Amino acid sequence: MRKIFTQILVWLGIMAVLTLLAMGLWFAVMGMDQSTQGLKWLQFAQTLGTFLLPPILCAWIWSENHKPFQWLQMDRAADGRLFALAVGIMICALPAINLLADLNSRVDLPEWLDSIEQKLKAYEAQAALLTERFLKADNGWQVLLNIGLMALLPALSEELSFRGTLQQVLGNKHMAIWVTAVIFSAIHMQFYGFIPRMLMGAMFGYLFVWSGTLWIPIVMHFTNNCLAVITYSIFGTETSYADTIGAGATWWLGVLSLILTSLGLLIFFRRTRKQ
Repeated sequence: MRKIFTQILVWLGIMAVLTLLAMGLWFAVMGMDQSTQGLKWLQFAQTLGTFLLPPILCAWIWSENHKPFQWLQMDRAADGRLFALAVGIMICALPAINLLADLNSRVDLPEWLDSIEQKLKAYEAQAALLTERFLKADNGWQVLLNIGLMALLPALSEELSFRGTLQQVLGNKHMAIWVTAVIFSAIHMQFYGFIPRMLMGAMFGYLFVWSGTLWIPIVMHFTNNCLAVITYSIFGTETSYADTIGAGATWWLGVLSLILTSLGLLIFFRRTRKQ
């Protein structure tokens, strides 16, 4: 327990220092630029300082012979069929995620928490507007840049931090998977999407343990984010059909998706046990 506590403190300390350095660098170069371009650079700097570099540096410190990618379980890839299955599971799970998000959004807090509820809704509305600003693209090159900034970079850095670092420090057991999933969801500061994001984080955690490689959850995370960017580019609004299928009148697709996703996870588990 002391070792776990020490490792978490080291990780958080390095994260705090690198985050401050990244934000300081952004301020020195951009000078508090609040334009969309300036905010994108801020997100890039924060992602590097908060989520990408700290896990690599910690893994370098903790690993024998200073092999961070071995400690993070990124030194080998899984069988190609497992990657295909993982991507299929992620795509199949999208209507179930939409159904759970719809149910989560219907949660009403008690009256005595009404002021907090209003603040949460206002915060999420503001975050949605910022996301739409980031996702707007006038050409194919801007779409590719958005995929890099809002799909690839978050998928890689968040999986390094949560599954690669926190979950492994906590022990890669059931409790570690769920604690990490709860923190992963909470860190996004979206109360009305907390449950589906927590369950998605737990799914990433289990597939990481079963496969023995961090590349599986990274690819799944990227698939989810990339589809969101692409559907926005096609439909032109954050609340596109792809974000609502499985909810409302199509709730039955969400239920079917939940069943098929569970079946896919079972198949994945059995294949990894055989290997």
